Amino acid sequence: MSRLPVPGDLLSLARAVGLEAAAFVRRSRPTGRVDVAATKSSPTDVVTQIDRATEDLIRSRILDARPDDGFVGEEGEDLIGTSGVDWVVDPIDGTVNFVYGIGAYAVSIAVRVNGEVVAGYVVSVPTGESYGAVRGEGSWRYDGDQRVGITAPRPESVAHALVATGFSYQPDIRTRQAAAMALFIPQVRDIRRIGSAALDLCGLAEGRYDAYVEEGLHPWDLAAGGLVASEAGLVLSGLDGPPDRRMVMAAHPSIAEEYFALIRACGF
Repeated sequence: MSRLPVPGDLLSLARAVGLEAAAFVRRSRPTGRVDVAATKSSPTDVVTQIDRATEDLIRSRILDARPDDGFVGEEGEDLIGTSGVDWVVDPIDGTVNFVYGIGAYAVSIAVRVNGEVVAGYVVSVPTGESYGAVRGEGSWRYDGDQRVGITAPRPESVAHALVATGFSYQPDIRTRQAAAMALFIPQVRDIRRIGSAALDLCGLAEGRYDAYVEEGLHPWDLAAGGLVASEAGLVLSGLDGPPDRRMVMAAHPSIAEEYFALIRACGF
């Protein structure tokens, strides 16, 4: 039986490939709006040729280095590996922002070993800010090649919480979310809808927000940013168990129970 790889080594590969992919996205993006190649869950949920090319680049680099691994990407077919290691990749998290030229989109690369996320890397394409985490070893922001550890700060209260969120591109789900949000907003400081779940979760980890809630996240949206958040000391949950596509909510342990109860009570 082959020995499983060291998560830190997997993160090093994720970072090297993520930085190359981010540079490719920056070079490839034209001035103005980017042409849409296709749509996914609805006519407003878009894909570009640059998304696809970036995922191809990431897949090629990873499988060149680790040919027996599996690969789960947003834009292509899943690849089943034989090593027990799977890569979970969003080549451009925040594609609508990318299309419009709004500076909040990221490359997100996570690694699962026997189904558990053990390492994650997120890099903001426009700014170059990047984050990493290894399960059991903490989270950090990169300052050049230096790791600066991050720990989520304790918020004052749920009532004073600035909450990062997102909305579905499917009209029926958006209608329900809007009704729930109308009940929710008066009970927190405010909300922010930036458009990249990976960047939201990394921002939460370092204190740019106090809490998070979103429905409809796929594994590639959540895996890397979720590990950064949890390793920074935050609690992640679904409505009735672990975070899943139905719901991801996250908060500091000091307010998590009250915050999660508020989300349920508002009907998300």
